[in-house]
Amino acid sequence: MSLNHIRPWRNIYRRTSRQIMVGNVPVGGDAPITVQTMTNTLTPDVAATVAQIQAAADAGADIVRVSVPDVDSSAALKDIVAQSPVPIVADIHFHYKRGIEAAEAGAACLRINPGNIGDEKRVKEVIRAARDNNCSIRIGVNAGSLEKHLLEKYGEPCPDAMVESGLDHIKILQDNDFHEFKISCKASDVFMAAAAYQQLADATDAPIHLGITEAGGLTSGTIKSAIGLGNLLWMGIGDTIRVSLSADPVEEVKVGYEILKSLGLRHRGVNIISCPSCARQGFDVIKTVEALEQRLEHIKTPMSLSIIGCVVNGPGEALMTDVGFTGGGAGSGMVYLAGKQSHKLDNAQMVDHIVEQVEKRAAQIEAETVEAAE
Repeated sequence: MSLNHIRPWRNIYRRTSRQIMVGNVPVGGDAPITVQTMTNTLTPDVAATVAQIQAAADAGADIVRVSVPDVDSSAALKDIVAQSPVPIVADIHFHYKRGIEAAEAGAACLRINPGNIGDEKRVKEVIRAARDNNCSIRIGVNAGSLEKHLLEKYGEPCPDAMVESGLDHIKILQDNDFHEFKISCKASDVFMAAAAYQQLADATDAPIHLGITEAGGLTSGTIKSAIGLGNLLWMGIGDTIRVSLSADPVEEVKVGYEILKSLGLRHRGVNIISCPSCARQGFDVIKTVEALEQRLEHIKTPMSLSIIGCVVNGPGEALMTDVGFTGGGAGSGMVYLAGKQSHKLDNAQMVDHIVEQVEKRAAQIEAETVEAAE
């Protein structure tokens, strides 16, 4: 829940959902909205897959999905799960036996697409394997792989067809007394996905996994995801998210966190507030921000940093950040700490000094957190 009693216009009231467990990570209820990504290595290459999972986890991924399309992938999954720092979701398509094998290999969750897993009998076998191995399930409805009878009924992929598909599959799970499931209804069309998710949120109390599928490359996919997921999250819909990009999975995690951070739903690392730069700038804002983004990737403590090129908006932004720098004249600017002017600084020393100040502030915040807990 994102609540601000001083600024109520920032409040987001999350939809009430059941909570399930994906390994040791709670999803739904009052749990934080989790960030997911998916590996794109060949799953039988255990070393490469584990390395990619570790990189995603270092970037903040709470859960990582791994494709299990064949027997070799199933065989590798046990080693991958054993080495993974986060719970693994096994992505299952077409072959229901892969779902059974993945549950037995230790997957924390099975992602099943109801459009292509097979008949109800096979789904029941997967449910049995999930229950026996303490494995949750994600119902993964996708506009691109809806059941034939729904396409014939509705004429084309649409929100009604997607929701009907999801509810039909929910019924199969519930009829088998299986309730450890979450659900998604993804589409590459932002309007279709948003409409389907809104209908789904009203129709079930299951945790909802948000995603705009096949969103595109880093820039276009980020924009589509920010619009689609951002609006749904703003409405309070969504318990876990995956940003789908034709890019490194680490980028998906970064974008996911930035979406959540912009809405005040999750906080991790340094939130850099910077200006686009103009002729008034007292230093090269763009290059400075690029350098700071790289130099501050290791900071996990939630905090804010303002980098503003001139004194028009710089002092005002610095008042609301942990550390700030505002460009001035004659090759120097002003450093702000905890919203107050602290000292002048030569531009040539700017990046190193700001990194030092951020690290000090992060350590201070962590110490205060520990002290408060004790």
